[in-house]
Amino acid sequence: MMGHSHALSGALVWLAAAPGLAALTPLTPFAGDALLPAELIAGALVCAGAAMLPDLDHPSATIAQTFGPVTWLLSKVVNVLAGGHRHATHSLLFCVAAGAGAHALAQWNTVARDVVVVLMIGLALRALAIGVPGRTITSAVVNVLLTTAIFLILGSLGVGYGWLGLAVGVGALAHVVGDCLTERGCPVLWPLKGRWLLPYKIGFKTGKAFEQRLLAPALSVAIVVLLYLRLMPEVTLG
Repeated sequence: MMGHSHALSGALVWLAAAPGLAALTPLTPFAGDALLPAELIAGALVCAGAAMLPDLDHPSATIAQTFGPVTWLLSKVVNVLAGGHRHATHSLLFCVAAGAGAHALAQWNTVARDVVVVLMIGLALRALAIGVPGRTITSAVVNVLLTTAIFLILGSLGVGYGWLGLAVGVGALAHVVGDCLTERGCPVLWPLKGRWLLPYKIGFKTGKAFEQRLLAPALSVAIVVLLYLRLMPEVTLG
């Protein structure tokens, strides 16, 4: 899947799963406030950004272009450590590690937590092509400015981030599941070598007509519908 499809799927999954996660507060107490309007939107943004994380193993992917040379160099390093594209970072182990790591950082230090939040928002914006086409550095500057503005607005609304690790893990998992639907699949149980994928004639090809003309628009519509349902104030009839 392409970057924008991953980001959209991450936001959609969070909007769909948030009520269930909040209902399981005895098991996930840090998700208890995930349904508050500001936190719901913040969670969708974070989950959308986290849905880009597995592609940090690909220097040409959207995530590698988000903050210019910084993320490109990081992507080159991750590519080597992960064993190439669609290897270690496209697994359940990576999803768990990403979520647990984000949660640990959020509990350890508020500055570290805020850095993670800012990075996830920046990834989400970049995946949605918010920037200047063909201008990597300029796009990075625009991304930083918009990300900072959104983060400050969320802060002014008193958003808490107890659910941060959960959103990061769910976002990464949404990416892995999405790529399992393509013709290449993913090594979900890495370090085992087997790949999970649909039969070739069913799994869609990344960036082709189905994804561009059907999947991405369908995800966008679904997000708008879910946002409306989640944020619509209750109306008393009669």
